[in-house]
Amino acid sequence: MRNFRMLRFALVLAIVTLLAVGCAKKPTEDMTTKAPVASEQTADTGMNDSGMTETAITETPAMEKTMATVSDLTRVYFDFDSYVLSDVTRATLKQNAMILKSTPMLKVKIEGHCDERGSDDYNLALGEQRAQSTMDYLASLGVSKSQMSVVSMGELMPLDRASNEEAWAKNRRAEFRAQ
Repeated sequence: MRNFRMLRFALVLAIVTLLAVGCAKKPTEDMTTKAPVASEQTADTGMNDSGMTETAITETPAMEKTMATVSDLTRVYFDFDSYVLSDVTRATLKQNAMILKSTPMLKVKIEGHCDERGSDDYNLALGEQRAQSTMDYLASLGVSKSQMSVVSMGELMPLDRASNEEAWAKNRRAEFRAQ
């Protein structure tokens, strides 16, 4: 009888120790970047070394979903004097579409940008066409149009202020901003 009490005391002490260690300083998660994680509990029943029945409850996290932000979306680039989506651009937009569809509360403004060549009016119109073609393609991939809006920035916000082909190629783009 005394051995049974000692064994029970040792078992309770071991459980309390495990709980104390398991609860020590868990890192806090930023709730703006992670969604709640669902979990599934399972019970395994078996015999221990001393012949006693034990039930172990394990918690298995369900597939963890992270909430996407605008910074997870990749800008796309266009050829000179064009708003046609290249194969590379379409591939990038497919990845962006998966992110947007998985986070329906994420609302984005698609900005169309141009290089410095061309008149202000022409570049504003071309920037609008680039943003619109980007939005139309994302919508064709299943992204809700209510998540997106378009705006043309023309040549007002270059990534690279140099006046050469390399800089101009960087500036012919569509970018995603928080709406």
